[in-house]
Amino acid sequence: MKLAAQPLAIPEVLLIEHEVFADERGYFMEVYNRDEFREAGLPELFVQVNESLSSRNVIRGLHFQWDPAMAKVMRVTDGKAMLVAVDIRQGSPTLGQWVAETLSGEDNKQLWAPAGFARGFCSLADNTRVQYLCTGVYNPKAESGIRWNDPDIGIRWPVDQPIVSAKDRTAQMLGEWLRRPESKSFSV
Repeated sequence: MKLAAQPLAIPEVLLIEHEVFADERGYFMEVYNRDEFREAGLPELFVQVNESLSSRNVIRGLHFQWDPAMAKVMRVTDGKAMLVAVDIRQGSPTLGQWVAETLSGEDNKQLWAPAGFARGFCSLADNTRVQYLCTGVYNPKAESGIRWNDPDIGIRWPVDQPIVSAKDRTAQMLGEWLRRPESKSFSV
């Protein structure tokens, strides 16, 4: 099998591992294969690919979009980052819980987080590149975030002095999101 998708503590979030063909020249792997994604229960259609470059200790997120509901496959192509997914689905037994995986440009793994999860990461090396395969086109009128340090979620970020954008520092708390009518977009 070329692709393995392992459920994490929140079973809808998957760690994806690919078959890698390596030799003295380097390696080759299929990052996306429609048939393999389908067999693993993942979407076949991605409509946007995003990439970010971050310095060490940068925290980005926790971001999500409800219209269209956006799911993401995230991978680190250079550097190292802790990738995080937080369940923000109304009625979910894991509402407010988070899972994280530390990935690097060398391990060739990806993290799948479906719609209804806020996603973010912490860069653990300079010049860390994170790519996202997205199931929806970005819609600034239907996107939002949860504050990266919301105490009700309690993510244990691996940095003492994070670098966080003004937008992410002032994002709403999970409880505020859950009181908004848009939060029903992600009901279980």
